[in-house]
Amino acid sequence: MTPLQAVAAGLRALPRAAQPFASTQAAWRFYRNERTGLAKLAQPLIERARQAVPDACDDYALIVHDWSLLHYREHTSKRDRVELGNSQDLGYELLASLAVSDRDGAPLAPVCQQLRAAAGVYSTRSARTLADRSQLDMLAPVLAHVEGLGLGRRCVHIIDAEADSVGHYRRWARQGRLFLVRADEERGVLFQGQECRLSEVAEALWARGAFRKTRQVDYHGREAQQWVAEAEVVLHRPARPHRKGQKRVVVPGRPLRLRLVVSVLRVDGESKERWLLLTNVPAAVVAERVALWYFWRWVVETYFKLLKGAGQQLEQWQQETGLAVAKRLLLASMACVVVWEVARAAGPEAEALRAVLVRLSGRQMKWGKSYTQPALLAGLWVLLSMLELLEHYDLDELRRLANFARPSCEPDDST
Repeated sequence: MTPLQAVAAGLRALPRAAQPFASTQAAWRFYRNERTGLAKLAQPLIERARQAVPDACDDYALIVHDWSLLHYREHTSKRDRVELGNSQDLGYELLASLAVSDRDGAPLAPVCQQLRAAAGVYSTRSARTLADRSQLDMLAPVLAHVEGLGLGRRCVHIIDAEADSVGHYRRWARQGRLFLVRADEERGVLFQGQECRLSEVAEALWARGAFRKTRQVDYHGREAQQWVAEAEVVLHRPARPHRKGQKRVVVPGRPLRLRLVVSVLRVDGESKERWLLLTNVPAAVVAERVALWYFWRWVVETYFKLLKGAGQQLEQWQQETGLAVAKRLLLASMACVVVWEVARAAGPEAEALRAVLVRLSGRQMKWGKSYTQPALLAGLWVLLSMLELLEHYDLDELRRLANFARPSCEPDDST
């Protein structure tokens, strides 16, 4: 639970009788223990998702998949780092699959995680180290694994532009997967029998007045209007898969009909941002809802934020192997799930708890915002520490210790 500082990123022990060094040693043994496999450590997260999805999701479980680079450039003791941005940028690559509510976009629990290191890929879906392949080739079995977890709702897999691949669209459709992906504006399609780019389809929809204003949204602190339109397009061109170190080949495939949902954000009548979304979600899910689902994809970024600089300081962890980092990631994810449950809890008692946690955290809230997830995380740690402390010391003893720490000289009346 403990939020950490970059200069103190090791295990932080509760104030119990045991010495902090003993807790650190216990954690070190735990992360090195071969019996604490990733699949076993992931089970509490999966069980939490199975409990939360039926209550928090109306029709579908949204599964947001995203990658995050974990930078450990100066951590030379981690000898299994891989090259990230360049030869000097070393670390690990994390793939997280986060279950999200289709009702309000609330994050529920990560249901699969994979960490790429020099020895291969450490995954919660396998007891063995997996061979490293391309991002999307590694994603395909993740989709199958997540759908086999029995979450209680049909899954819709939401992925950013990294997944804009004709070959993978076709494969996922054959396998019966539902997906929602942001596509490249230059992608070629058939629209009403004519070959054109997706950007041209979007312009044609705007010219025909097909867009509808759906809702007010916040855009970098300014009020914006979201406009949405929809059309049917056909992916008819052959796939040209890209594999590192391999020559591209042409892979023909059957034409694939998809829904194109175009979402435009406008501020003071000027277009600021446009998403071109390809999906095979049934037409019963209206375009406005599809666009909102993609908008909720950002919650995975808040998850990474809790793991990194705004909470757990992941990129300062001192574990010496990718496998140990992957194990600790799962434990840190459990703390994130607790924070999310506190955040979405309803009722006066939940509101009172959040107010107490923010006060204990010492964080300042923006005007009109009652809490943030990092503040809840920090406050929960303080609350747990207080309760632990009260189990070992009575209030009178704590007051004596506090008085000992105060300045011995008190100001007199003339001061």
